[in-house]
Amino acid sequence: MRISTLQAFNNGVNGIQRNYANATRTQEQISTGNRILTPADDPVASVRLLQLEQQQSVLGQYNDNLTAAKNSLTQEEVTLNSVNTVLQRVRELAVQAGNGALDPQDRKAIAAELGEREDELLSLMNTRNARGEYLFSGFQGKTQPFVRSADGSYSYVGDEGQRNLQIASSLNIPISDNGKSIFENVTNAGRLQTAFDNTLTPGSTLGVSAPLIQDEVAFAGTPSFPAAGIGVRFTSETDYVIYDLNAPPADPSDLADPLILASGKLDSDSGRSDELVFRGVALQLDGAAVGGETASVTLTPDSNKQGLLNTIAGLRKALEEPGVASNGVRDAVAVALTNLDHGMVSVDAARGNIGARLNTIETTQTDNEDVTLVNKGVQADLREVDYAEALSRLSMQTVVLEAAQQSYVKIAGLSLFNAMR
Repeated sequence: MRISTLQAFNNGVNGIQRNYANATRTQEQISTGNRILTPADDPVASVRLLQLEQQQSVLGQYNDNLTAAKNSLTQEEVTLNSVNTVLQRVRELAVQAGNGALDPQDRKAIAAELGEREDELLSLMNTRNARGEYLFSGFQGKTQPFVRSADGSYSYVGDEGQRNLQIASSLNIPISDNGKSIFENVTNAGRLQTAFDNTLTPGSTLGVSAPLIQDEVAFAGTPSFPAAGIGVRFTSETDYVIYDLNAPPADPSDLADPLILASGKLDSDSGRSDELVFRGVALQLDGAAVGGETASVTLTPDSNKQGLLNTIAGLRKALEEPGVASNGVRDAVAVALTNLDHGMVSVDAARGNIGARLNTIETTQTDNEDVTLVNKGVQADLREVDYAEALSRLSMQTVVLEAAQQSYVKIAGLSLFNAMR
């Protein structure tokens, strides 16, 4: 076979260039630490690396969301802790206000501090986060959730939404709570009303307090408090019977009548009973009965829930009232104490939910960190060069390149005319 001089030169140059390119590429892999410099080096690994990088980017966004969620929930928990501290102090003041030995000036002093605590609590409920959004306004982050009316009452003007953040591929977590669920939907112990009649019983000094639901379990248990309410009839100076207003007995003095739900006796010595309790509802009885007095206890419409601010405001107003009777203060204190206890239970429940979410965030962060490490490990296996193998290959390619260069010089020096000299 004939090999022209041009063909010999081209083959030599091509071989040198090919070997030089291989050596240069290996040297570049060693210097960058990457085995794959272009997708053509390993198409399958390149696609897999692209998928892993996309997953890493998503994990980075989840980590940012986890940080934001943790910060928001931590601020909310700190705020609720402050709210709980204020409620504890308000409860202490309510207990002090229940002291029958206090004079009007003492009550006004307590009412003054209650007013300050009321303002402090309002400020806490209207707390903003670092972005200037209200913590407890639901979805309406720019709307102040709690406002005070001209008459001193409070209302919630936010919504019942709950902001969420995605912290994993299939996990969204609430990062806020609306103020209505925490501070407004508080069970109202004073949601019953009393109608008392002793006009047909001359000589009676009996008085009946506002009813207080002091045991919610008994009130809603089996048998529960009658839906229509109860009637109380005093059949003598010492005896009374209780019946369902929807089914009054024909003869209240007949204790064997099945329509009579309960019966009891007043204190025969003093003519009074400190407390009448029926299915979780307590009535305070003052004065002396003569028999024939009647009282009815029914549910006040739209009063099942009462906000914490309105509870405190109601107690403060009762203490500020100049001519309020001692039993009126007693009733206001009793309702306020029970409602404050219900409110603190609601706040503690919200703090418990926040703690559970923070635990979820912590475990999710740990999972994301583990997945990130695995992801980076797989990327390293696919992308990074094996230095021992690459150095050995570079050494071999250098030898081949040098051999090609030397052989090219020798072949290029051959000529038929040299043999004819």
